[in-house]
Amino acid sequence: MNGISPYHLLIAVSLITILSYLFNIVSKKTNIPSVLLLIVLGIVIHQVDESLHFIKGDLMPLLEILGIVGLIMIVLEAALDLKLEREKFSLLWRSLLVALAGLLGSSFAIAGVLDIFLDSGFERSLLYAIPLSILSSAIVLPSVHGLNEHKKEFMIYESTFSDILGITFFYLMVGQFEATSPTSIWLSLGESVGLTIAVSIIASYILILIFQKLSSNVKLFLLISVLILLYAIGKQYHLSSLLIILVFGLVLNNPKVFFRGKLKSLLDFDAVDKILTDFRLITIESAFIVRTFFFVIFGTTIILSQLVSITVFYQSIAILAITFGLRWLALRLIVGKDNFPEVYIAPRGLITVLLFFAIPKEFNIPTFENGILLYVILATSLIMTWSLIQNKKNEGEANDSDIQFDPTPHFEDDVIADIVSSELGVDKPKPTEEKE
Repeated sequence: MNGISPYHLLIAVSLITILSYLFNIVSKKTNIPSVLLLIVLGIVIHQVDESLHFIKGDLMPLLEILGIVGLIMIVLEAALDLKLEREKFSLLWRSLLVALAGLLGSSFAIAGVLDIFLDSGFERSLLYAIPLSILSSAIVLPSVHGLNEHKKEFMIYESTFSDILGITFFYLMVGQFEATSPTSIWLSLGESVGLTIAVSIIASYILILIFQKLSSNVKLFLLISVLILLYAIGKQYHLSSLLIILVFGLVLNNPKVFFRGKLKSLLDFDAVDKILTDFRLITIESAFIVRTFFFVIFGTTIILSQLVSITVFYQSIAILAITFGLRWLALRLIVGKDNFPEVYIAPRGLITVLLFFAIPKEFNIPTFENGILLYVILATSLIMTWSLIQNKKNEGEANDSDIQFDPTPHFEDDVIADIVSSELGVDKPKPTEEKE
């Protein structure tokens, strides 16, 4: 944005942040995902810029940086929501199975559709299909607050697993397609995952033990900086860096599970609980800011003319049919019949966009239209919105039908009964005689 006044830039940043906060309020009242409103805001900014030309330079490098930081924050935020408790094992297991079945089934089916439409080869199509098969926890987490506790927890866990599994699957496939032989693929993968898990566990223990002893008030962003540093270094050495973030979040959120025996004496659980509370808050706040500017900038890159293509429309409809068809089947087989509105809660968002930008150039499909991406994001979000509104109406009607008015006064205490009956002018109810 060269040439723009720094004060104008500050005004713009502040206004976008305030609008994003207001969008969250609107989202809670209407169930319209705030992400959609942010994308629309970006599109409006782009249309205004077409006339005024106040955006100078390429925004893609900034979008990529925001995407990487957003990805780290999403995985970290998701890990901090995963409580490893024995009584939740069934819920965790079923949500994991649904996430895995939805991811794999949709990825391979959508890849087949793209290959048919674009004649691009199955490998390249699969790299485009994986991002389109991942639930967006960035949209799900703030949207399911109105569901009952069981359904809400299920959706939180499923979207979290979908994010983590989807990202891992994507980078696994990228490594596989770039490898020279099947043997080197699995050896490389085994070494990478094994080394990453070992580094993740050791780093998590060390970080928690060190940070519990820090007395400085300024340490949470230091911790985030260390995690981003570990992620970036891991990427340089081709490690599965997101596992570092995931493992750290799990260890911090479940210290009693990971610190047992002699390790238990090394940990100050009160200090760790305080770090966890503050860290969860700062993570949510940071993720909010990153998400806000990522989707607004993404909106500025959208070309509306791509949406009028009939080919794009047909491809998008096919992808949506596969998405919801396979989701219904997975939920029916794994969860059961009571799967409304979960079957329609399958939004695509931040990770979908981010992974599209992460596809290596040698695997690009020139005939793929970005309008498909926008169609799928908008359609899945709108379908989710409809289902949540419908669920809210159904629950409201059910609650109304359960309310019964009993005009007869009930008194549990004789003294109170005498006072109330004399004031209201009604006879004191006689005690029910016990039947012999």
